[in-house]
Amino acid sequence: MEISIEEVMETVNMTLYQNFDIRTVTLGINLKDCINSDLDTFKSNIYERITDYGRRLIGEANILEEKYGIPIINKRISVTPVALLVEPMGNDAPLEVAKTLDKAALNAGIDFIGGCGALVQKGMTRGDARVIDSLPDVLSSTERVCGFLNVASTVSGMNMDAVVKIGQILKQVSERTENGIGCAKFVVFSNAPEDNPFMAGSFHGIGEPDFSLNIGISGPGVVKNVVEKNRDCDLTGLSEAIKKTAFKITRAGELIGRELARNMDVPFGIVDISLASTTKVGDSVAEIVELMGVGKMGAPGSTAALALLVDAVKKGGAMASGNVGGLSGTFIPVSEDSCMNDAVKSGSLTLEKLEALTAVCSVGLDMIAIPGDTPAETISAIIADELSIGVVNGKTTGVRLIPVPGKKAGDYVNFGGLLGESYVMRVNRSGSGNFIRRGGRMPAPITSMRN
Repeated sequence: MEISIEEVMETVNMTLYQNFDIRTVTLGINLKDCINSDLDTFKSNIYERITDYGRRLIGEANILEEKYGIPIINKRISVTPVALLVEPMGNDAPLEVAKTLDKAALNAGIDFIGGCGALVQKGMTRGDARVIDSLPDVLSSTERVCGFLNVASTVSGMNMDAVVKIGQILKQVSERTENGIGCAKFVVFSNAPEDNPFMAGSFHGIGEPDFSLNIGISGPGVVKNVVEKNRDCDLTGLSEAIKKTAFKITRAGELIGRELARNMDVPFGIVDISLASTTKVGDSVAEIVELMGVGKMGAPGSTAALALLVDAVKKGGAMASGNVGGLSGTFIPVSEDSCMNDAVKSGSLTLEKLEALTAVCSVGLDMIAIPGDTPAETISAIIADELSIGVVNGKTTGVRLIPVPGKKAGDYVNFGGLLGESYVMRVNRSGSGNFIRRGGRMPAPITSMRN
């Protein structure tokens, strides 16, 4: 696809005044051919590959950032799910591999490295179980490694044994890290996409080539500007205006992605067109919803407004590129979106309303601070509820919950940097333990029978 410089220059105003950026360039790397029966050799192979390609990614991304004047906020790497790599190895292998990934990412200048996880939607192998059991140590002893688990899918149902474990894992990670921040580096999915460039859930899927360069764009500020200029039109006209804007920012992302892949001599993967909030003023998805006419995020009308926004973004992005993938929609992270956080503080946005919103957004319950004394079984039950939405509706849903030690509902917590700040959300304390302890596997819904 040929993309002209003139098209890119249209984004200059967006970049200067509306917080438009390339949120991430994420290089997926296959590590299966690094496997060796000797753990030290295996680790050495991993380290050399990550540092080599990581440094090249940083260098080439910096050149394009200067060439086009569009900020590239994060440079990341995703790798083959670690559970696949350590299957024949001992119990210490997952943590040793994770520390090697962390060291390589640090020395290469990579912001985050994803893939420390497993695909266990239908059951767990011994290797999967070893990785899951290692997650408290991994997430509390590494700085840049992100973990994931895919525990459910529309085709397979939900692995409730894995869901039970996750509640326990999050409690352990929370207790070992300041303000429970280690939990921010872990996400649990239903229907996880294998080409997702966003952390913490990025991994290099088993259906991917040796390398794949994926781009995550972001433009809440750009869309906000469009909504502000169209205060009086009907919803059809508003949708059209958002679609045109999504088209422009997707084209810019496509140009950056293709040129970066070409310069690195790796295949170009996808453009993820998700609107991703930041802590910057004017870079909020919740603010877009409120500008549409909803009094406060979480108020009646919020779900409909968010559905319109997601649909318009997807239609505009799909028209701009034949390589749209990943999550592609709208993130609604509480701590990373100042207006979302304000809505929590005011009481307009509750955990239950957030769950309803996730039925139409692209991800799920994201970056939500909950009381530190929330029982592990209650955390698992919240996860099961959210992933059920994905299973039944054939869409991706994910959960990033942060039990904050010593904090109760209404307390304030600052996670720092891009992770933002949040008021701790109230959790329904009615017991769900008897349901969660049943374990087993929830069968796939009838909608999975599509052949």
